[in-house]
Amino acid sequence: MSDVVVGADGRARCGWGASTPDYLDYHDNEWGRAVRDDNGLFERMCLEAFQSGLSWITILRKRQSFRTAFAGFEIEKVAAFGESDVDRLLADAGIVRNRAKIEASIANARAAAELPGGIAALLWSFAPDPRPARPSDFSQVPAVTAESKAMAKDLKKRGFRFVGPTTAYALMQATGMVNDHVAECFVEVP
Repeated sequence: MSDVVVGADGRARCGWGASTPDYLDYHDNEWGRAVRDDNGLFERMCLEAFQSGLSWITILRKRQSFRTAFAGFEIEKVAAFGESDVDRLLADAGIVRNRAKIEASIANARAAAELPGGIAALLWSFAPDPRPARPSDFSQVPAVTAESKAMAKDLKKRGFRFVGPTTAYALMQATGMVNDHVAECFVEVP
């Protein structure tokens, strides 16, 4: 895959961003844009955890089913899930049916609900300031950073699960805490 591709619309974008229509929409309209609300960040955290070991396209294509199954990723609602909800989710073919990831999402909702300032304030406290320059190519995009390691460590200390440094960095990329759109990509993120 090339670091930059020019789409049918004449726009240069990150190489992965034009590989499927689903990726095109996600790349152009969502990836790397700032998400600052608690439920939005909780959703992204859960989806990144479910993606672990799978391709992102699998999660992206099941996203609406995940939203339905997890009550729109409303933290308080997911925090109230019980064993019958775990059973319901394990039977839902529309999502990834992994008990450990399902239980982690519920535990993470409970941990998020306990945060005095909300999950958005906590997660954004790990965003690098100033944000590093955009990479010129994929070789400059790290899998982990000092900030993602610190975020993962802090989240684990607070009872969050499936939030290792790599998952934390993917969350930072997806939610605009860092901007890993390659320099030639048309997407401009403030």
